[in-house]
Amino acid sequence: MASLSNQTSKKNARSSRGSDCSQSSRNSSGQTVKFARRTSSGRYVSLSREDLDMSGELSGDYMNYTVHMPPTPDNQPMDTSVAAKAEEQYVSNSLFTGGFNSVTRAHLMDKVIESEVSHPQMAGAKGSACSMPACDGKVMKDERGADVIPCDCRFKICRDCYMDAQKGTGLCPGCKEQYKVEDYDDDPQDFSNGALPLPAPDSSKSDPKNMSMTKRGQTGEFDHNRWLFETKGTYGVGNAFWPPDDMYGDDDDDGFKGAMLESMDKPWKPLSRRIPIPAAILSPYRLLILLRLVVLGFFLQWRLTHPNDDAIWLWFMSVVCEVWFGFSWLLDQIPKLCPINRSTDLQVLRDKFDMPSPSNPTGRSDLPGVDLFVSTADPEKEPPLVTACTILSILSVDYPVEKIACYVSDDGGALLTFEAMAEAASFADLWVPFCRKHDIEPRNPETYFSMKVDPTKNKSRLDFVKDRRKVKREFDEFKIRINGLPDSIRRRSEAFNAREEMKMLKHLRENGADPLEPMKVQKATWMADGTHWPGTWTVPSSEHAKGDHAGILQVMLKPPSSDPLIGGTQERVIDFSDVDIRLPMFVYVSREKRPGYDHNKKAGAMNALVRASAILSNGPFILNLDCDHYIYNCKAIREGMCFMMDRGGENICYIQFPQRFEGIDPSDRYANHNTVFFDGNMRALDGVQGPVYVGTGCLFRRFALYGFDPPKIMPPKASTIESEMQALKADDFDPELDVNKLPKRFGNSTLLSESIPIAEYHGRPLADHSAIKYGRPPGILRAPRDPLDATSVAESVSVISCWYEDKTEWGDRVGWIYGSVTEDVVTGYRMHNRGWRSVYCITKRDAFRGSAPINLTDRLHQVLRWATGSVEIFFSRNNPVLGSKRLMFLQRMAYLNVGIYPFTSIFLIVYCFLPALSLISGNFIVKTLSVSYLIYLLTITLCIVALAILEVKWSGIGLEEWWRNEQFWLISGTSAHLAAVVQGLLKVIAGIEISFTLTSKSAGEDVDDIYADLYLVKWSSLMIPPIVIAMVNIISIGIACARTIYSTVPQWSKFVGGAFFSFWVLAHMYPFAKGLMGRRGKTPTIVFVWSGLIAITLSLLWIAISPPKASSTEASGGGFQFP
Repeated sequence: MASLSNQTSKKNARSSRGSDCSQSSRNSSGQTVKFARRTSSGRYVSLSREDLDMSGELSGDYMNYTVHMPPTPDNQPMDTSVAAKAEEQYVSNSLFTGGFNSVTRAHLMDKVIESEVSHPQMAGAKGSACSMPACDGKVMKDERGADVIPCDCRFKICRDCYMDAQKGTGLCPGCKEQYKVEDYDDDPQDFSNGALPLPAPDSSKSDPKNMSMTKRGQTGEFDHNRWLFETKGTYGVGNAFWPPDDMYGDDDDDGFKGAMLESMDKPWKPLSRRIPIPAAILSPYRLLILLRLVVLGFFLQWRLTHPNDDAIWLWFMSVVCEVWFGFSWLLDQIPKLCPINRSTDLQVLRDKFDMPSPSNPTGRSDLPGVDLFVSTADPEKEPPLVTACTILSILSVDYPVEKIACYVSDDGGALLTFEAMAEAASFADLWVPFCRKHDIEPRNPETYFSMKVDPTKNKSRLDFVKDRRKVKREFDEFKIRINGLPDSIRRRSEAFNAREEMKMLKHLRENGADPLEPMKVQKATWMADGTHWPGTWTVPSSEHAKGDHAGILQVMLKPPSSDPLIGGTQERVIDFSDVDIRLPMFVYVSREKRPGYDHNKKAGAMNALVRASAILSNGPFILNLDCDHYIYNCKAIREGMCFMMDRGGENICYIQFPQRFEGIDPSDRYANHNTVFFDGNMRALDGVQGPVYVGTGCLFRRFALYGFDPPKIMPPKASTIESEMQALKADDFDPELDVNKLPKRFGNSTLLSESIPIAEYHGRPLADHSAIKYGRPPGILRAPRDPLDATSVAESVSVISCWYEDKTEWGDRVGWIYGSVTEDVVTGYRMHNRGWRSVYCITKRDAFRGSAPINLTDRLHQVLRWATGSVEIFFSRNNPVLGSKRLMFLQRMAYLNVGIYPFTSIFLIVYCFLPALSLISGNFIVKTLSVSYLIYLLTITLCIVALAILEVKWSGIGLEEWWRNEQFWLISGTSAHLAAVVQGLLKVIAGIEISFTLTSKSAGEDVDDIYADLYLVKWSSLMIPPIVIAMVNIISIGIACARTIYSTVPQWSKFVGGAFFSFWVLAHMYPFAKGLMGRRGKTPTIVFVWSGLIAITLSLLWIAISPPKASSTEASGGGFQFP
């Protein structure tokens, strides 16, 4: 068995590449890296080395612009911790930009936001002034915010001056003595064996630092127990004894015996359990499905053999619809045969990965890293305050701080979003430690402070009320700053643009130009440090528009230290003396966009984050969230890890959490909660091959996103036993993948290719059970991560460029799949088709919560987008009929239902018109009623009711929720689903894309009502079919009623029988009619004009085609009547 120590680290790989490279101005992706300075107007001026040495003499009109040079024989990297800290602080304080045919630049930010930055991890954090003459730089800060001074003489020096001194004479400018490199040497040690190395008992005299290394306690006393276990020493007979390595007869030098023996001493416990549905519920449920299937067969056979000769067209339409409904029901019901429940054990997870032990006395976590993705595109439609609160809930999640990395994708490239994220990172300095100190739930400040419950419940600290009051005041100021950012950016930009106009006017006067000639000055958007924003400007211009701007990457919060950093009381609003004040890594990303490139919307943005995060943090797992979905349960990631790290977890591609929503009206008029799907269908699929991916709240295995097959279906090898604990190469998982063809699949980034096997190896569960075929040894993830350097950040900018995916398999096999509106379903289908399985994780406390449209029109357009994606799936190569043998049968039926369900709308609309046609024509779908027909109809009805009751039992949904789902199924089936089918057919057949957009709106007047959007009525063409159906049924009831009243022999039984089915249709349409009326019946006039004209036209057309006959009406016994 071997650990990951045989893998080439990022730092070594970079050094080796740099020493062998003859052109030091090129990185691995071929992007040019240069020194440059940026003027206040945004112009770049290239500088030579001599110019850089004279940087102190340049005028104040220039902003310093530097980029880390790749290591060469003449430019060797410093190995000291001071150099590493300097490099990482430089990276976190720089805004990296670049893209296609452009230079990758790092703009050193003097200030990121207008307000003061306090946390040392945040971009813009600075120390004292540098003591070097003619230098205005700032001294580096450590994790606590204290100045980093590399010499005993306490001479304060900034990062650039320190690097120049090291490369020059190596003397301190203050005392003129050599820097003592060994005093600051804290390079990461080898943690592959799971233990922290400490000096042996007999080395205390030879090593003067021995006592300082063992005095780890707050009191400064010598920790004998810790020394005993970490040095493997003994106190003598009768005391604790560390067993020799070969005591158990294992002579293999595997490098982690201590940790493995320790884990084997404990009884193995599962992290998750599969809880079956009680047989008293599931067995009758399955029996009723079988019974209804048999009865449905007999019913359809009777209907086919008993046509209605008086109205053959009516009979034919009804039979066709009923056959399709039976087929559609079968596709929906069959995958529900195996529903299950699951539970997790968070205590076992903590004991196994986080608890201190002889091999891990400091209690460093052995959990894998997680990269969290948040996507946003337009700050006008997605308020920055909502996104900022989502980020704050992520930064305060209950997971090892050093294992978390948060990435926000701003697809609009807006300065408003950038500064809002910087403000959120600044406020996190107070909010995150406050949540840890008082165990706050939920950790979205907007939601927490708006809760109508007692905040002191279950709080034991005496200073909670005082702390909460202070944080609430700070949060109110934070909201004011966020909401004031648009005006702040506008005023700042106007001031700087006015200054530029004055400079231009002065320049024209000096050159003797005509002052009356109009000046052409770009209306730029300016950052807080007085330079141009490289993204989208408020007034769009070339290279500064939504679809045309450079790639931007800013490390808002640099990676934290590996060990806890306990806060204090100095210069803080709250006492954090016993709280870890570290913050997770936080990165702002805006991928490059250029005209002429297909950027593939959200899927393209997600893939850009996958590549950038692979180079910067390379977390083995990825959790993606929408900007309006925040973490409601701070332990949600741990809940997901219980499945990924458990037995069989190596074959799980993703963990899907249910979507829960806030702000929904109490009656849930339009089934926004969608509980029938999330608690019924998804729970049932969990018993097959796993739930489908639904777009947000999903924890992915990064290796599965890369398009590889699961380990369990690998071909057997001769060295299988040895390889089960080794880090394998990419071609070991995909025999068809040639290592030399990695650029064909993943692009030409070497760092990205090198990160793939590392991510796979770190994502394995612990090899502590015989059923785990591909595991990893304990302890290898306790090593601290490598510090960030400018080379890797520049590489990250390169992989988010618009050209990077050209001639690669991104979007086709790798990452989120392109070509569909519902890229989430297709991405999950591809993984299941390769043999992976997924898990549905329902937590006691909701894992995530978000917002959903509660007004009728927005809800219909949401369903329209989903249904359009389903139609695209049906007509594409992602149709499950074409799936591989690895896709299980029931799973294939579920995906087939996903692609087919929109087509049910065609038959549903016809069937909704049948009651009206029956009332107008005086005929019914059957000629005469027989006992067999009534028995079949009654049995099917009873089966439907019984199945609904049992489904409510095992899924936990309510009957009202089930009924709301049935109502909205008919509403959406007669509107959005039909439009999706039309749109999909036109796109497939003729290549025409039609979008059903909003054209007008009528808002409510009560802005204080939290449900004001519920009464918002917007005109849309999607409203026409349901309104026509409702009006035709109402008109038909009126016609039949009048005809019955004025007939010679009134036949009320026929009227009541036909009207019953019309009222059944109208009952399903009730939420639609209620939403159409708005708050006070305010509905666009065009809605009634169109619907009334269509309804009257259809009624008159039918009367003209088949005029009613008085004799037949009075004498005929045909038509529906109750026996």
